[in-house]
Amino acid sequence: MRKLDDIQALAFDLDGTLVDSVPGLALAIQLMLADLKLPTVTNEQVKNWVGNGLDVMLERVFTAIKVEQSPQLLVDAKNLFNKHYDKVIDAETKLFPNVKETLKILHENHYPLALVTNKPAQFLPTLLTSLGIKDYFSLVLGGGDVIKLKPHPAPLYQVLATFGLFNDQLLFVGDSKNDISAAKNANCPTVALSYGYNYGISIATSEPDFLFDDFKDILTILPQPKADAKK
Repeated sequence: MRKLDDIQALAFDLDGTLVDSVPGLALAIQLMLADLKLPTVTNEQVKNWVGNGLDVMLERVFTAIKVEQSPQLLVDAKNLFNKHYDKVIDAETKLFPNVKETLKILHENHYPLALVTNKPAQFLPTLLTSLGIKDYFSLVLGGGDVIKLKPHPAPLYQVLATFGLFNDQLLFVGDSKNDISAAKNANCPTVALSYGYNYGISIATSEPDFLFDDFKDILTILPQPKADAKK
């Protein structure tokens, strides 16, 4: 297990790590399918499709309902999904337990925080504001902000460059194999959370440096005295 004696900043995945986004994603997909007069899918199915960006998620939807994926269908589906998701995202997306409190502690203790998600960037400002966590992040990277999505290390390289850090000074926290692979590809230490979305597979199989059931346990592995400072 890697030692964390010089962590200077943290980066986080969003869906399945900070927020339970499946209800909103599933509702937007279900409304999209209804508009297209196609069979629907369940929330449980959607949970196993999260994490690779919108295009891949839609491809998984159409594969599951056995519908041929023409380029025009994918364009129409994306437009309809975006229209519906923009309306339901705030009401249907909730923070996981202890996320806001832990982010607040990290922010107060002067850790620069970044958000690194494959979710389209257009949805992030409103969502983070509605959840009350926008001000904790000094860098937010979504789909469209970087040349490659996770598991490619490009987003983490951008965080490292922005914060002026070496690889071992950035702790990446996620819930899926894409997150852990991205961090390993960038040679950054990793924390995985067991409660998130990982395609129905235990995240332990990705061999993160640390595996926690509770978000606040991140504080227990950070260098002292920052994690316990009261500022």
